[in-house]
Amino acid sequence: MRAWVNGRLLQSPDELSISALDHGMIVGDGVFETVQISNDRPFALTRHLDRLVRSATGLGIGTPDVGAIREGIAATMDGQQISFGRIRVTVTSGPGPLGSPRGSGAMTHTVVSEPSKRPPSVAQVVTVPWPRNERGALSGLKTTSYAENALMIEHATARGASEAILPNTRGQLCEGTGSNIMYVVDGRLITPTLEAGPLAGVTRALVLEWCAGEIDVVEQDAPIEVLQTADEVILVGTTRDVQAISRVDDREIEAPGPVTQLAQQIWAREAARGIDP
Repeated sequence: MRAWVNGRLLQSPDELSISALDHGMIVGDGVFETVQISNDRPFALTRHLDRLVRSATGLGIGTPDVGAIREGIAATMDGQQISFGRIRVTVTSGPGPLGSPRGSGAMTHTVVSEPSKRPPSVAQVVTVPWPRNERGALSGLKTTSYAENALMIEHATARGASEAILPNTRGQLCEGTGSNIMYVVDGRLITPTLEAGPLAGVTRALVLEWCAGEIDVVEQDAPIEVLQTADEVILVGTTRDVQAISRVDDREIEAPGPVTQLAQQIWAREAARGIDP
């Protein structure tokens, strides 16, 4: 693992390098992206950095220095051989007071790169009663305010699952804490609309784009209970890619089902065409 902060490559990820008053730590006032490393190269980096800028702009903290972040990514990956891993890019509003109002200093830019274990091809999920607020101030933004997600992941892990699936305030299927959800009904691959409140996932967008010519793919909202009757359930995300789900709560499901298998084949084929689609 290697870390870079505000233009400086750290000797160790544990090296003290950020102010104790950084607003990212004080109130979670920041945005982030997680980028997959595939064969020593960041995958879909441009799409992730574009979303980072959109999130920072939406949060009102300014425009991240994308050029510097790219340099930080190169610096942290230099000398490492990573067949599979992840890059975490975090941008906060910088040092501020011990309260919600922001300071007037420069933003903090951080990059960490590390090898990691590839997630299994099949996983289990649980639904949770806590809703995502599709009308909230942070809706659609990938911010560092992740405490509720951490709580829900602990809830899922305690029940033998790797992800928690949330409804929105209307009871509609929304998303996972760090993934987008898709499901299959009568051969049709369905995912919630962005109006339902999920993050506009990079992997989600690529699956919709790449599968459209070979699978009947639609964006459509439905109650979260649809997962109790769907023929197949799929998670998509930066490190998961296209992951089959074999259990939702106490319900066992065929995994991977035929549509999931086809989506996985399409993903593998298209992802191999270029590192920055």
